[in-house]
Amino acid sequence: MVKDENLVKDLSFKGLYNDKIKDELRNKFNYSNPHQVPKLVKIVLNIGAGREAIADSKVVNYLAEELKLIAAQKPILTTAKKSIAGFKIREGMKIGCKVTLRKERMFRFLERLVVIALPSIRNFTGFSEDNFDLNGNFNFGIKDRSVFCELDSLRREGRKLEGSKGMNITIVTTAKNSQEGKELLSCFGLPFKP
Repeated sequence: MVKDENLVKDLSFKGLYNDKIKDELRNKFNYSNPHQVPKLVKIVLNIGAGREAIADSKVVNYLAEELKLIAAQKPILTTAKKSIAGFKIREGMKIGCKVTLRKERMFRFLERLVVIALPSIRNFTGFSEDNFDLNGNFNFGIKDRSVFCELDSLRREGRKLEGSKGMNITIVTTAKNSQEGKELLSCFGLPFKP
């Protein structure tokens, strides 16, 4: 974790990584080469429409509009790869949307997530280390995406959030294992359970 709290407030997350986090990780893991230091590659946001998409095909378009506000980037619509009769899903049917954030947008989203969205979740005590895969990538879900203040404009218009309220977030890193990945994300301020 970054020691100087004032430095966190003064720098963007990209600047924080370049000026402070790289050196901390290099010293902690004794990397001989600066290219060994883990870094963020991309953040993928995904919203599934759930059963609402079966009843009303416009739900996916509303979800895409919400995700565009959250990510500040136009999402792509995801479609069903095969038909599932029990769920009344046909092949090619729109069932959700996703967006992949890289570079500046990735850092800006991570900053909004850590500084604004996560602290506003009720009874949130931190993430489990089980959410890491073997390569240091981190995957978690948010049960209520209304914690993102970007959706306030929709609420002011009197619209309710469409579809399922949740959202899946995947943070892809260059870390070699979950320990390196956890240390990298901890430096950015993501809270983990002890």
